[in-house]
Amino acid sequence: MQSIKSVLADAAKSLEIASDSALLDAEVLLCTALGKERTYLRAWLDQDLRPEQIAAFNLLLQQRQQGKPIAYIIGKREFWSRDFQVTPDVLIPRPDTELLIELSLALIPANQSWRIIDLGTGSGIIAITLAAERPHAHISATDISATALACAKANAAKHKVEHIQFHQSNWFDSVPDGKFNLIISNPPYVAEDDEHLQQGDLRFEPLTALISAQQGLSDIKTITETARNRLENGGFLLVEHSYNQHEDVQNIFSALGYQQVQTHTDLSGQPRVTSGQYLSQP
Repeated sequence: MQSIKSVLADAAKSLEIASDSALLDAEVLLCTALGKERTYLRAWLDQDLRPEQIAAFNLLLQQRQQGKPIAYIIGKREFWSRDFQVTPDVLIPRPDTELLIELSLALIPANQSWRIIDLGTGSGIIAITLAAERPHAHISATDISATALACAKANAAKHKVEHIQFHQSNWFDSVPDGKFNLIISNPPYVAEDDEHLQQGDLRFEPLTALISAQQGLSDIKTITETARNRLENGGFLLVEHSYNQHEDVQNIFSALGYQQVQTHTDLSGQPRVTSGQYLSQP
């Protein structure tokens, strides 16, 4: 028989090459195998595990040893203090994207029915979080992938958020006519030759949600250009991008007539989101 303590120690050692957070990964996977919270592990470190519990844990551990992301193994990831279902059809939610939420909430009046659209919603984390935090808003969410939309709809149901209109659409192509007070997107922005695509979690994430032509700027250009016709006068566009794209993205916004163009930094101090306001010409 092996105790929780010894099983975790062995697992963490086996994950040192595959993970920068080996012990944490081992704990999360063991909690999944046992159906327990991490506090349980702390309280029962000396408890012996049954053979079937060790076998279930080893199946999960093998996937992580092969590099598969924790979020895909356990099928969920926390974002803005909520658990979201995550499948290999969608990007894994990252803390950097919470900056989009912070900036959006600062713009959206708490008691007004703003019209908001999240382009390329993936697992739905942006649209669902905004819907939960601003229940008076009218929110739409798009994705070109039917399987991604299925994941987003499941998350909306899980969090009991009903006032979201989902559209399978390539950006605005299949979105019904109408204008929005806020357009928000975390689009593909990785260049095709980016070396990071062969590293870490990115190796397992859907390439269509990661890669964009023109050195990662093609989809941002499309969104920024088409958004002008879908924004209310004085409406806002917020777009997430790579840390090294902020100057290019600012230039795209400015060339297309957006005002108050600025880039905001993420938790690591890296340029991560560019925003602009669009004022209709008189």
